[in-house]
Amino acid sequence: MARPGGLPKRALPCLRRLEERLLRGKQRAKAPSACGLRTTHSSPEQEQLETKAEAVHQKRICPIVLEHFEKQYSKELGEAWDSVRQVLTAPQCWQYGVLLNKFSFSSKVENDLHSRGYHLLFPETSSCFPQSFKCYISSTPGRFPAQRYRAGKLKEYYLLNVASLLAVLALEVKNGEKVLDMCAAPGGKTIATLHCAWPGLLHSNEYDHVRFQWLRATLESFIPESLMNIITLSQLDGRQIGDLKPEVFDKILVDAPCSNDRSWLFSSDIQQATLRLAQRKALSVVQLQLLRSAIKALRPGGSLVYSTCTLSKAENSDVITQIFNSCNNVLPGDMSAVARLASQEFTLASGAQQHELLVLPEKGRAWGPMYIAKLRKL
Repeated sequence: MARPGGLPKRALPCLRRLEERLLRGKQRAKAPSACGLRTTHSSPEQEQLETKAEAVHQKRICPIVLEHFEKQYSKELGEAWDSVRQVLTAPQCWQYGVLLNKFSFSSKVENDLHSRGYHLLFPETSSCFPQSFKCYISSTPGRFPAQRYRAGKLKEYYLLNVASLLAVLALEVKNGEKVLDMCAAPGGKTIATLHCAWPGLLHSNEYDHVRFQWLRATLESFIPESLMNIITLSQLDGRQIGDLKPEVFDKILVDAPCSNDRSWLFSSDIQQATLRLAQRKALSVVQLQLLRSAIKALRPGGSLVYSTCTLSKAENSDVITQIFNSCNNVLPGDMSAVARLASQEFTLASGAQQHELLVLPEKGRAWGPMYIAKLRKL
C-alpha cells in the first residue's frame, strides 16, 4: 500500500497494523450497547463475538480511556459532555430498540411490547418510513428478551441501538436502486434497508472472515430464502471496491471502523487501552480511504451516507471536511428533514451543519453516540 500523505514514516508500522486489524474485520467490537445489535445463531464464531459484546456490561471503566475522553470531549462538546459521560459510564442506563421483522411478523410480540410500555420510534404517519417499518422503543433502561435461533424459522425481531437506523433513513433508498453496505457486519443496517425499500441490488460487504460469517447468519435469520437472490454478499477490502466497481451504485452506506466510545471505555486491560488510544489518530486515514473508494463506486447523482459510533470530531466532521476539500465532485447532502424527525426521540448536538448530525446519549434517551453525514456526487 502506498504511504498515506502527511503521515510520518515512523507512524507507518502502527498504521499498517491498525489497517490489518480494522480492514480485516472492522475491529470495533460492535456490542449491542454501541452501533451494533445482537443476534443469536449456532455458529461458534458468532457466539464468541457475542460473548465479548456482552462482557462490556461486566467490565470496569478503564481510567486511562476515561481520562482521555474527559480531555477531548469536554473541549469538543462543552457542557453537553457531563450528561453524555453519565450515560457512557453507566451501562445500566443504556436502552435498546426492537425492530420487528416484517418477513416474520408476530402480533404477539407487538402486543407484548405494548404491555411493557414500548412505543413506535416514529409515528406510522411519518412519510420517511413505510408502514411496514416498525421499531419500538422504551424510555426505561433495559433490553427486551433476545430471541434465540430456531432452525427453519425466521426471527421475529431484532435488538439494536436505534440511533443506527438514522443512517439507513438518511440514505433514502428507493425501490429498484443499487445499494452498497460497505462495512456491513453484523447486518443490522442491511436488514433495515430491506424494511424500507426493495433494492434492485443490495450488496452487503464485510472483509473479516469471522464477521462475514456472522453477517451471513444474521441475514439468513431474518430474510426469507426467496429474497436472498437480491442480496450479494462479499468479503472485499472496502478500499478496493471503488476500483473494482466504479460508478455502479445509486446509494452507499459507509458505517466506518471507528473508536467505538462505549466499547473502548470498558477496555479489558490497561495495555489494550493504551494501544487503542495510540492508534486512534490513524483511524481517520482508514476512514478517508474507505470514503474515497465509496465515492468512486457511486454513480453520478448518487448519495452516500457516512456513519460512526464515536463522538470524536477527528473521525467525524473533520473526515468529511477533508473529503469536501479534496474531492471536487462531491457536495454536502441535506439532513435537515432527518434531523427534524430525529429530534423527537434523540438528543442532537448543537452546531451541526445541514449535511450532518450527531446523536448524544443522555438519560431517558440513551441512544448513540452516532455521527451521520450525507454526501452527494455530481
